[in-house]
Amino acid sequence: MSDVMVLATTAMKTSFDELAGQFERASGHRLALTFGPSLQLEKRLGEDEAADVAIVSAAGVDDLWARGKLVSGSVTAIAASALGVAVPRGAAQPDISSAAAFRHALLAAKSIAVSKPVGGGQSGVHMAKVFAQLGIAEEMAAKAKYGTGGVSGLVGLIVERGEAEIGVQQIAELLAVPGVHFVGALPDELQCITPFVAAIAATAQNADAGGQLIAFLTSPEAKRVIKAKGLQPA
Repeated sequence: MSDVMVLATTAMKTSFDELAGQFERASGHRLALTFGPSLQLEKRLGEDEAADVAIVSAAGVDDLWARGKLVSGSVTAIAASALGVAVPRGAAQPDISSAAAFRHALLAAKSIAVSKPVGGGQSGVHMAKVFAQLGIAEEMAAKAKYGTGGVSGLVGLIVERGEAEIGVQQIAELLAVPGVHFVGALPDELQCITPFVAAIAATAQNADAGGQLIAFLTSPEAKRVIKAKGLQPA
């Protein structure tokens, strides 16, 4: 049994919690999984960190491929992720049915949790733009609590601990924290859909097994699990 080294966006962790064992039993290969924000993983891939498979945002793939960091022809769409809102379990649910309602909810909250806008993940970058779009960037900066990204830095954990009244992050990452209540997706006019793709890394030592994993992630059973975990399968 050989290891398949995987660098994967944190949004895929709960999917792999269920799918990893299935793949290992079917293929005879072990998965060595490392999760983190896509932007951080893309930087590590760009610096030639060893990996067989990378699952990152589609936005960063073109640059990595152009720099020869990914195997040509291996890029495969896996899933897409929308942003959502969560509150502590048992707390009142804010109205997020429109941009105006969401803006009101943010201003009414004493504290909010989001990913860091620099180095913390795609959602942090987008939410910084949303706050500016809504004209509340200064107010949000004063009350924001920042998740550092990765499994231990989830926004939902900040909300679960009672350190923020509202949290905004990828829906799959919010659903990974049992102590929060998922309110719903951001209003369409503020939404950001992040596509995730898988590819064989140029540093791969086990490319054949990596290809098997990518094929498995596009199977009907894997898509069922990915959808159940809050992502939109490709």
